[in-house]
Amino acid sequence: KLFFTDYGNAAKVERCDMDGMNRTWIVDSKIEQPTALALDLINKYVYWLDIYLESVEVVDYQGRRRQTITKGRQIRHLCGLAVFENYLYTINSDNLSILRIHRYNGTDVQALARLDDAKEIRVFQKRTQAAVRSHACELDPSGMPGGCSHICLLSSSHKARTCRCRTGFILGSDGRSCK
Repeated sequence: KLFFTDYGNAAKVERCDMDGMNRTWIVDSKIEQPTALALDLINKYVYWLDIYLESVEVVDYQGRRRQTITKGRQIRHLCGLAVFENYLYTINSDNLSILRIHRYNGTDVQALARLDDAKEIRVFQKRTQAAVRSHACELDPSGMPGGCSHICLLSSSHKARTCRCRTGFILGSDGRSCK
């Protein structure tokens, strides 16, 4: 799945398959300007910063069990968001510090370090790295990903795929070759 935020005409948190199909709104009320998103891949939670409402919130992958982690004026200066164990990590763009926020008790906030110029933060953890298994976009005998001549996108599962073409090309009637 691909998770993303939008704060155009109607602010929301959404998800879709990697090929853009099955687009689903997860959060579409009491949200104004979601600017950063983080996933808890193990427990299947979506966290986001709303700099207009000055809040950090969380829902499960279906948009249920919504909770506010923390609120306050300091939120408007945050950018980037990552989850690791019991904490959320973010960057305070006001003083360029890395902040650690307890994700179950939003009042426990600590500045960890200062950086020169950061806008995003990522945490890499072995448990959240998916094990490589066979999937629909593996190279076929002729070296084409998933049998697609240009781009192979995983669909609703690791066994399904959609072929797409680079700009200026059109997908052929076979659903795999680009012309």
